[in-house]
Parts: sequence; structure tokens; C-alpha cells
Amino acid sequence: MIRHRGVLTGSSYLSMFFLGVGTAVIGAASGSIGHTPYQTALLITAQNLGFIVSVLGSGALADSSDKARLMGSGSLLLAVSFFLYYLWPSYSVNLLIMLFIGVGIGTYEGVADAMLLGIHQRRQGLHISVNHFFVTFGALGITLYLIFLQLDWRRSMVQSAAVVGALAVVFFFSRADGETGASPGGAEQGSRGLSLRERARFLRGQGLLAVFLLLAVFAVGIELGLTGLLPGFLRDLRGYGLVPSNVGLVIFLAGIAAGRLLLGLFTSRVPLLVMVQWLFAAATVFSAVLFFAPLPPGWTVAALLLSGMGVSALLPLLITLTGTMYPEVSGTALGIVKLAVPLGGIIIPFIVSVVSRWGSFQVSLGIFPLLTAAGFVVVTAGGRRMRARVEVRTPAGA
Repeated sequence: MIRHRGVLTGSSYLSMFFLGVGTAVIGAASGSIGHTPYQTALLITAQNLGFIVSVLGSGALADSSDKARLMGSGSLLLAVSFFLYYLWPSYSVNLLIMLFIGVGIGTYEGVADAMLLGIHQRRQGLHISVNHFFVTFGALGITLYLIFLQLDWRRSMVQSAAVVGALAVVFFFSRADGETGASPGGAEQGSRGLSLRERARFLRGQGLLAVFLLLAVFAVGIELGLTGLLPGFLRDLRGYGLVPSNVGLVIFLAGIAAGRLLLGLFTSRVPLLVMVQWLFAAATVFSAVLFFAPLPPGWTVAALLLSGMGVSALLPLLITLTGTMYPEVSGTALGIVKLAVPLGGIIIPFIVSVVSRWGSFQVSLGIFPLLTAAGFVVVTAGGRRMRARVEVRTPAGA
């Protein structure tokens, strides 16, 4: 039985890499497969449906079951789904397979952070930030692998299935709960003593959790919306060609990856809620400059990189705050906050599309600095009362 926290931590990072692969592969491979926009949208919908069910269910189970075994189950399902994806040409069959890919990556999202919070008592913010760095790294890696290197996407799925299958073996032979980090009689045991109904009743009275969910919807919607719209913005409104506009997206994703690594190092020195406030303010300034200032190419590169860094650590920081404030029900609480991933990925782009339809593309881009400004206002309006509640329950070094 593997009980070394380094093995579990590294396995968590690798699983989040493949979460990024599973999220990005729809768009990265759609051109090679020959999907229409309608078919691609249905695949994304199926993945999000599986994700929603899985992130809530696995998050709740993480408070009463061994997290490593849950990660192993998600890995096994994801490995099989990766291997089967477009093994047969039937679209309806692959729509069902994509639903199971959503369930697999939803299990990773619902359990991995809770597992890290359980096995690490210090620098939890750094571990969560690095964990989510690997999500971006996975999305960026599969995009570069398929687009720039022009390699066989089916072969990449088989290779991914083999690695995720190996991860399943590691997780099934590991032990996370109550072995490395959770003190006897502490949060881990306390969570096991609460029924799902008791956890739900407790969390219903936590208004701050609803605020975190709202802020996370803003953060995810901005990140995913910008990821989807930046190439079109650079082509249609700035006059860049196809390849330069895709390179611009890579620069933005690199900013997210770098921000998650660099900002994670400061989580033990700066209060987490203050960092969230600063990042919302920075993202407001950088996204407004990117979309509405007439920038030369060199400054556009800087604005893309800084915009990515501005939104980079928002979700990991909110996840860390949630997990450290509600250690007894961390899995369930994180599952609720992580509903922001599908919700933000659906609601914010939909609002942008409506504004673009009835206004203009340029006007619709103003949604992003408005949302980041709204996040800044929400955190600032909470003032001392919100910070006091967070800092009282958040341990030093988180």
C-alpha cells in the first residue's frame, strides 16, 4: 500500500494534466474528425453534463470514502473512455463516450484538491495552484501536440489512455485518508461522522460559500470565455492571421500557467482573499487594455500574457479558501464551488454571444472587464467582515 504523500501529490498533478487534455481534446481534434459546430457544441454539452453529476457526487463521496480509491475509479473510467473515443465512427456512440469522459474528469476535479488539502497541512495554496497549473498545461500540451506538431490525434488518445490506466493502478494501491496529514480525530474523522443530509444542512447556512461560488463563476467564465474568443478577437478586430492569432492564444494560456506557478509561491505570505481582490483588479485593467486600447504587436503580446496571469490563480485561490474554511466537509463544499466550472463555461460565453448578436463583437468583449470589476467589488464590499471570517478559519501557511 502506497502511503507516501509525494507519490499521491505527483499522481494528483498528473491526473489534472489529463483533466486538461480531456477538456481541450474536443476542440483540438474536431477539425481532424470533421465535426460541424453543432456537433462540437453537443459534445461539449455532454461532457459538461457528466462533469456536473460527477463533481457533485465525487465531492460528496470524498468526505466519506477513501479519496485515492475514488481517484482510481475516475482514472479507470477515463482511461477506457479515452481509448474508446472515436474507435468507432458513430457520432451517437462517441457522444455517450464523451459523457463518460466528463464523468472521469469531474471525478478528478471533485476529489484531487480535497485529497491534497487532506495530505498537506502547510502551503496548501501552493499545492492547489500547482494542481491547476497542470490543468492548463494539459490543455496547452494537447493543443500544441495536435495543431503545431500535426500528429495523429487518435494515437495521442491511446497514449493518454495508457498513462491514465497506470494512474488508476497507483491510486488503487494508495491510501490517502487518515494516513498522511489528517490528524486523529480531526477533520478527516469528523467528515466521516457527518451524513450527506447533515453536510447539506450545514452548508445551506453558509452564505460565504455562495459568494465563493459566484466569484468562481466569474473566474471560470472569464478564463474559458477568453480562451474561446481570443483567436477571433485577434483575427477580426486586430487583423492578425490564422497562425498568429493561435499563437496569441498560446501566449494567454502560458500566462495562466505561469501565474498559477508564480502566485502559488506567495500564498503563505499574502492573505488569500487579498490576493483574490488584487487579481480581480489586475484582470480588469489588463483585459480592458487588451480589448480597447490600440496596442502595437509587442504590447499586445504583453497584454495577452498579463491578462492570462490576472485570471490565472483566481479559481485555485477560491478552492483553497473553501477547503481550508470547511475542512470537515471539504469534498462536498469543493464540489459545490466547482459547479462554477460548467456553469461559468456555459453562462458567460452565452451572455457574450447574445451581446455580440444584438450589439457587436467589440461591445461584447466589454463583458470580461465588467465581470472582473464586479468580482473586485464583491470582495471589497465584504470588507473586514468577509476577511475576518476567512482569516479566522484559514490556517497559517495555507
